[in-house]
Formats: sequence, C-alpha cells, structure tokens
Amino acid sequence: MENTEFKELKKQLLSTKKNGYDRPLDQAAMEAYCDGYKAFLDAGKTERLCAAEVIRLAEERGYRPYTRGMALSAGDKVYLSNRGKAVLLACIGERSLAEGAQIAAAHIDSPRLDLKPNPLYEDAELAYFKTHYYGGIRKYQWVTIPLELHGVVALRDGTAVQVNIGGDSGDPRLVITDLLPHLGAEQAKKPLATAIPAETLNLLLGSRPIGGEEDSGRVKLAVMKLLNGKYGITEDDFASAELEAVPAVNACDIGLDRSMIGAYGHDDRVCAYAALRALLDLERTPARTAVCVLADKEEIGSDGVTGMQSA
Repeated sequence: MENTEFKELKKQLLSTKKNGYDRPLDQAAMEAYCDGYKAFLDAGKTERLCAAEVIRLAEERGYRPYTRGMALSAGDKVYLSNRGKAVLLACIGERSLAEGAQIAAAHIDSPRLDLKPNPLYEDAELAYFKTHYYGGIRKYQWVTIPLELHGVVALRDGTAVQVNIGGDSGDPRLVITDLLPHLGAEQAKKPLATAIPAETLNLLLGSRPIGGEEDSGRVKLAVMKLLNGKYGITEDDFASAELEAVPAVNACDIGLDRSMIGAYGHDDRVCAYAALRALLDLERTPARTAVCVLADKEEIGSDGVTGMQSA
C-alpha cells in the first residue's frame, strides 16, 4: 500500500484528536458565548441564585411557568421551579411524547460551606460563624480567600428574607483565617487532607465590640445587631436559615491569550449553561419535545426533594 493511500485510509477510518482551534469555528460567536457563560456564573454562585438566573433568562425567551393540567401545544415554552433550587424547562415538540423526548440534564449546586444551625459564637474577642462543608472540597483552598454569604432566612411570621453579604460592590467580605508561616511549622508536617481540619473552617465576622468593658459577648452582640438592622433576624432565626458561603470572586479570563476561564462553580454549571442555551437558542419548534433538567444536590448524592432522586 502506498504511503499516501495509507494516510488517506487512516484519516478516513481512525479517530484523530484535534485541538479545537484547528477546527472551523466562528471566533466572535465563541467569545460571545463565553461572555454569556461568565455572566451566568457570576449571577448564580449558589443553586438558588442559579435557578433564579435560569428563570430570568428563560422568561426573556418567552418561557412561562407550568402548572399541572395546563393545555400545551407544539411550540409552547414552559418551565417548572422546584422550591427555587431546581428547574425543569421544556419546548413542546411537534410529535407526541409517546414518540420520545430529547432530554439534557445537569446539576447547578457546587461544593461550598453551609452555616450550622446555631453558627454564631465569639472567641478571643472575635465573632465567627461555624460552618460545615457541602460536597467534596479541598479544605486548604478555602482559607485566606474572600468569601460571600448568600441564602434565605425564614422568620417567625413565615416571611423569607434573602441574605446577601459580600455579593455587591462595596460590601464587606468574610474570610477563614489560617496560621502564619512561622507559626505553622507543625501544620506543614501534616498531609494535605488533614492540615486544615474541617472544624476550623469558621467565617470571621468582626472584632468591634459594643457595650462596656465589663460586659461579655460584646463582639457577638455587635454582629447580631448589624444583621438585625439589615435583615430583621435574631439569633434564633438561624435555626430556620439556609446560608451558604462561596468564593467572592467573579469569572475572569485566564492566560495572556485569554483562552481559558477561571471561576467558581464550573462543576457542573458549564454543562448546565450548555443545556440551557440548547433550549433557549432553538430557532424553531423541535420535532420531539426538548427538555432541560437542572437539578440540585448532586454534590451529596442527588438526594432530597430537589435532587435527581426526588419525585
């Protein structure tokens, strides 16, 4: 077999991997898609925020809430929000569902730090929130970086208060402290997985006291006063709160050639955004109903009422 014939046969029959830039591409369209993805990441740093952003984008494209029993026709665009933490979207196709549907699924939760039910405490005249990690985290990555807090607090009167600390421009940020290098000699001898114990991942909240020198818990009370002034909550309300700490950084371009994206929450929002855009960018009614499932709780086994194992 001639060498040229061999190369041609190899090209036709065998799989060959190519750098994406070696394939035909629309550079402007690719950059626009990535800009949209970065905005999606910045707006949805928790599963609640991500679900809200999905709904906002869907409604801009004509999607409307689905209610059980409502009549649907080909071309209708509907969505269903599951407790504000998971979203299902569908563009109704021309064919009956008996002929099948096209479904894309991804999850919108990411590893993070959750507040414990009674998180607020004071130690050495510093106030902290106790946390418990959600999903698989590399604990050493969460110390000494700016963090923001998002979530919901259910008050005694039944109203839900949205909490956002550190997410807006000019907001203060939170942090988890670590040992200075010259004080961390023993820590440095430990394996990576155990050098930062999980019980030390506590959020530093403040150091400015109120009251007199003889009073106790002055910094804790000062922090609680600030939270009450902004959100109307008391310490007892933390028992009915769902608050999550996430990195206080926005998506950015990585590399001198800007060929990569650095951000919190790539897993699995990179897939969630692609699945969502597949529906939102449909230019005509699909033959089969197109469905996008964006679920919660994947990081801890997909359990719970908003996970993929729920009804």
